[in-house]
Amino acid sequence: MDLITWTIWFLSKLAAFVGNYGVAIIILTLIVRGAMWHLNVEQQRSMKKMQTLQPKLKAIQDRYKNNPQMMQQKMMEFYKNNKFNPAGGCLPLLIQLPIFMLLYAALISPQFIQVAGNQHFLFIDSLATTLRATAGISDDGKLGAAFGDKFILGNTATIYLPNNEIVKNVKVTDPTQALEIKGELIPGEDVNLAFSLDHIKMNFSQLEKVEKADLTVTNSNIRENETITFTRQDNGMMVAAVPTVPVNKTWHWDVIILILIFAATMIISQKVMMAMNNTASQDPTQAALQKSMGTFMPMMIIATFVFIPIPAGVLLYLITSNTVQIFQTMIINKQIDDEEKLKKASIDDTELNNAKKVN
Repeated sequence: MDLITWTIWFLSKLAAFVGNYGVAIIILTLIVRGAMWHLNVEQQRSMKKMQTLQPKLKAIQDRYKNNPQMMQQKMMEFYKNNKFNPAGGCLPLLIQLPIFMLLYAALISPQFIQVAGNQHFLFIDSLATTLRATAGISDDGKLGAAFGDKFILGNTATIYLPNNEIVKNVKVTDPTQALEIKGELIPGEDVNLAFSLDHIKMNFSQLEKVEKADLTVTNSNIRENETITFTRQDNGMMVAAVPTVPVNKTWHWDVIILILIFAATMIISQKVMMAMNNTASQDPTQAALQKSMGTFMPMMIIATFVFIPIPAGVLLYLITSNTVQIFQTMIINKQIDDEEKLKKASIDDTELNNAKKVN
């Protein structure tokens, strides 16, 4: 079982338990964020410590600004002496990135449509729908189609030979290029599909006996799977006529709303993080950079989501993750502040006791 199949299986088990794939995605997000709680604590401690060390670090940069090599050496020594890892705060992001990519690959795959169908959640029509493309319904006997769509074959085939002999899981070579559309693709009418037996990896003696074959055909634009039976022609081509239904690519307002909600949660998260790091000792240049990043980063991501098809379920994951991040940041920051107050109070008590002993 590959990682995408495992992810879909895990989501289906969660959905069976809670009754909805949308809730399952939220629970998956909470599991991920909960598992990373300790790393997030360490990340925010690192950021706090960076603010404390910033004035001394800037002094090193100013002193050795004409000698970059010496500056780098002194900064490394400074980090080592203060037991500070400048890359430590990036670890939570590096861990979350593969999870995001895996969830994206799972929800945009035809497998998810096949297992979950058009899953609704709150105002979301389908968790697999992207901003413009519509997720097709797999295994309904018809291929959703629009002008210009491309169809591809699955990686394996079930082959039927004489005397009711069946050979399963026969490898298909070059499945993305093997399938041809004969004639014109007109949505709503049967489409004639064909591929050569040369793409079936069998012994030549067996290929001569092939009568028909069952293969998965996928519309790569709407991620719909259909199992199609192809019959052999005298010229060695395998052909099938498949009914199609028109698919109109329109803007999905539910996905637009999700993108806007995601942008809002990201802006709030940035502001919470900036408020946490807003100290009197902060370098003005760094403060200006953080403010610019907080403004332009959400805009850049929104622009990216317009051009890259992000399934609604992935946006739901990101929104939930950002929301949890906001509350985690506030809770952890208060926890760190309380620890610093206790530490300061302990130091003050020690100094007071030492002063009393001297007197």
